[in-house]
Amino acid sequence: MFANIDLTVVWALIIAFAVFAYIVMDGFDLGIGILFPAFRPGHERDTAMNSIAPVWDGNETWLVLGGGGLFAVFPLAYAVIMPALYAPIIAMLLGLIFRGVAFEFRWRDPRHRALWDVAFTGGSVVAALAQGITLGALLQGIKVEGRAYAGGWWDWLTPFSLLVGLGIVCGYALLGATWLVMRTEGSLQQRSRTFSLWLGAATVAVIAAVSAATPFLEGQYWERWFSMPSVLLTAQVPLLVAVASFLFFRSLRGGAERTPFLLALGLFLLSFVGLGISIFPDVVPGRVTIWEAAAPHSSQVFLLVGASVLIPVILAYTAYSYWVFRGKVDAAGYH
Repeated sequence: MFANIDLTVVWALIIAFAVFAYIVMDGFDLGIGILFPAFRPGHERDTAMNSIAPVWDGNETWLVLGGGGLFAVFPLAYAVIMPALYAPIIAMLLGLIFRGVAFEFRWRDPRHRALWDVAFTGGSVVAALAQGITLGALLQGIKVEGRAYAGGWWDWLTPFSLLVGLGIVCGYALLGATWLVMRTEGSLQQRSRTFSLWLGAATVAVIAAVSAATPFLEGQYWERWFSMPSVLLTAQVPLLVAVASFLFFRSLRGGAERTPFLLALGLFLLSFVGLGISIFPDVVPGRVTIWEAAAPHSSQVFLLVGASVLIPVILAYTAYSYWVFRGKVDAAGYH
C-alpha cells in the first residue's frame, strides 16, 4: 500500500503540522500567561484565565505528538538534537509544569493566589523563551561528527538564539492579546487591543531582524532564498508578511475582534513557511537530512497506521472543545 510513497516526507509534513498546531494552540495561552501581570487582579485576571481554562491542557497534546514523532520516526535527529539542546528543552518542560500547577492551584488556594500568579507568569515566560532559543539554536546550526553531537554545553546560547527567543515571547504575547480581544469585553478587551498594537509592532520588527540575519548563518540558506529562479517564489513570503502586517494594524484600529487574531496566526504561518524554505529537507540544518535520520520503512508504516487513526481523533476532539466553549467569557466562566 505504501510501497511507492516517500513516507519520510509524509512524516516530515506530519511532524511539521504537529509543531505548527502546537504553536497555534498553545501559543495564545502562553501569551496570556506572559501578559498576566499587566491585567488587574480579580476580574480581569480571572476572565483572562477562564478564556483558556477549557482547552489549555489539550493544546499541549501537539507538543507530545511532535516530540514523540521525532523520536520514533527520525531517531538519529533526536539523538543529535537532544544533547545539543538539553538545557533549553528542560527549561521549557519545567516552565510548562510550573504554569500547569499554578493554573489549577490559583483557584483552589486563594490565600496564595498572588504567588500562583507569579508562577503562572514565570512558567509561561520561561517556556516561550526556551522554545524560541531552541529554534534559534537549531537554525544557527549544530555541530555533528559522524552520527553524534560534537559541540559544547553552551553552544545553544548565542545572540541569534536569544533574538529568536525574544521573538517567540513577543509573538506568543501577541497571540494572547488578540485572543482576548476576540473572547472578552469591556476594559480587558480594550487593554488587550492596546497591547496588541504594541506587540504587533514588536513582533513584526523581530521577524524582520531574524529574517535579515538567517541567510548569513548557513550558505544553503542564502542560496535557497536568493538564487534564481527560486527567489521569484521566496520573495513572496516577505511580501505577504508586509501585507498581513498592514491588514493586522488596520483591523485592530478598525475595531475588529476576530480578524486580528487570525492575521496574527497568519504571521506565524508565514514565518513557519520561511523556516521550511530555509531548512527543508534537512532535519538538522546543513548536517542531517530527513532521509539520513529516518527510521526503517517498516517502522514508518507501522507508526503511520496508528497516526492515521489518532490524529483525526485529536482534531475532532479539539474542534468540538473549541466549539462547545466558543463565545465571550467572563470571570465566572469555566471555574
